[in-house]
This record gives sequence, structure tokens and C-alpha cells, in this order.
Amino acid sequence: MRLNTELKLNYADVLLQPKRSTLSSRKDVDIERTFTFQNSKETYTCVPIVASNMDGVGTFSMAKILQEYKMMTVITKTTTIDQWKEAIGQGIKLKYVSVCTGTGKLWDNKVEDYTTMQQVLKGFPDVKFITIDVANGYHENYVDFVKKVRDEFPDKTIIAGNVVTAEMVEQLIISGADVVKIGIGPGSVCTTRTMAGVGVPQFSAVMECADAANGVGGHIMADGGCVEPGDVAKSLGGGAHFVMLGGMLAGHNESEIELKDGQREFYGMSSDRAREIHGKRKDGYRGNEGKRVLLPDRGPVKETVEDMLGGVRSACTYIGARRLKDIPKCASFVRTNTALNEAYKQYDID
Repeated sequence: MRLNTELKLNYADVLLQPKRSTLSSRKDVDIERTFTFQNSKETYTCVPIVASNMDGVGTFSMAKILQEYKMMTVITKTTTIDQWKEAIGQGIKLKYVSVCTGTGKLWDNKVEDYTTMQQVLKGFPDVKFITIDVANGYHENYVDFVKKVRDEFPDKTIIAGNVVTAEMVEQLIISGADVVKIGIGPGSVCTTRTMAGVGVPQFSAVMECADAANGVGGHIMADGGCVEPGDVAKSLGGGAHFVMLGGMLAGHNESEIELKDGQREFYGMSSDRAREIHGKRKDGYRGNEGKRVLLPDRGPVKETVEDMLGGVRSACTYIGARRLKDIPKCASFVRTNTALNEAYKQYDID
């Protein structure tokens, strides 16, 4: 047994500290970034905010809006090849979408996810991104799967995760991943931290994993924990190259989830609701690490996106970051007493 007593922080525990800036307007901020990826060798320019591969978020309707802002959408792994074909015929730009797969072919002899990914990439070679999505990226077999996909698709950019420690970030990048997803348990409909007691506070995980990725020429994608535009700015300031959003984009018209009584449902992909929709594991294993919530109808996602980008631009003007890539160099953070105040509220202490 080992106890790590080093302080670990969430987004709510820090604030960006303003400093003298030569920027006079938010429009002066360049929020696009250009990346060259370590393993695929591809160069890619985008606004590095990504819609998660969750039901109600990773939809083609979402992608059609986000592509207008040069933002990427990871399409859900349950999307069929026929649905891909239909969407591409309706104006989806393949540059701004990623196909997603689980690891069923390697572990469970369930080939559907992997086969769909192969079909998409064969039929639509302009799809440049593969997301290999699992809740627990620490299995040795997961590393083997990343290597296998890298060998099969040497020129595709691979997004892999999730993990929260520096050594595993390095392992995945060395094994063929270009971008490693960071986050275990921070999402609004994820219950891993309460059900399994596992995780690392997200802001600290991002900082430590970004440092590790930079050391081996890779990139990270902060996944989960952002509830306000300022959290996106904090994540970028902490070193994240990309930020993936779930709950912030859920509940909109583009969710493709039916509106009932002015509400849309949103659920974790390891929840009972997800299993009800997509089916249970054939081996009978049941691990509920997600929940279902009802969100009020939020209307078109465009307004939420523009508010978020406005918040990020504003953060840049406060700290003097003329380009999005400059945020980590310009960022200084102060700790807040947010956590302490919440504890006081819980116990009704003034």
C-alpha cells in the first residue's frame, strides 16, 4: 500500500490569474491550432475542442454544426456503416469527424465495432482520425490493441484512452497513439469515482499528463469535468492540446434524442440506460459506472458553442495569450477555497 499525499486539483480549485496584456480585443486571439502528430505524421489545423463519442453528443447532427467552427466530433462507436454513408451524402466534412471503436475484436470476439471502423476507413479514406475508446486504458491488452491498429492504419491519427497518469500516457504514445485521452471519473454522468473509488482530480491529471506527452512528442485530450467555458480555458492553460466535451454539448437539438416534456435524456455509456439501449455483455458482467439525467431543452448548440469560444477568447485576453497555443506559457493559476466552502455548506458551517 502506498499513499500519495501530493495535492491534486480539479478545475473548481483553481483560477487563471490575470496579467498585463497587449491584446485590446477578443477578436485578436487566434483560436486555431496546427498540430503535427508523432506517429501518423499528419498535420492538422482546427479549433481543438471535440464533441465526445457519447449518445446525444457524438452525432452527425452535432458534427454538421461543429465543423462550421473547425471543431471535431467523435462519432459514437454504435453508428453503422449505413448511417455513415447517409451522413456523408448530406454534407459532413470528413476532416472534422473521427470514427470510434472499442476493443471487442481482441477481447470478446465481438467484431462489430472493429469491423465498422475498418469499413468506414476503407470506404472513406478522407476520415483521418481513429478513436479507440475504453473506460480503463490500463489493461495490457489495450496497449496491444493500439499497436495492432497502428500497424493496420499507419497513416491515421489515433486517439486513445482513457488514462490519468504520466507513465501510461508515455506507454500509449510509444505504442502508436498520437493523442491520449485524459480522465477517469470527472464527467457529469460518470460514477467511476463513487462506484470504483478510482480516479485523479482532472486539472492535476491534465497538467501531469501533458508534461509526459510533451516529453515524448505526443498530445493529450482532456476528457470530462468541464461544466463552464472557463473550465475549457483552464484545461488549455493546464497544458491540454485538445479538450473533449460531453455534458456541455448534451441536451441540444443536435443530440438526436427525442424531446419529452421539454427535456432530453443524457447518460453515461457505462450506465444501465446505455445497456438498455445497446445491449448487455454476453458474459453477464455488470459494472454500472454511469448514470442517467434529464436535461432541459437547450435549443440549438450553436449558441452554446459561441458562448464557449467567447469565454476562451476572453481568458486569452486576460492573460495575454495572442494564440491558443500560447495559453500554457502565459497561464498562472491561483488556488481557490472552493472545496472548503463546499464542505462548509455541506455541514452548514458559516
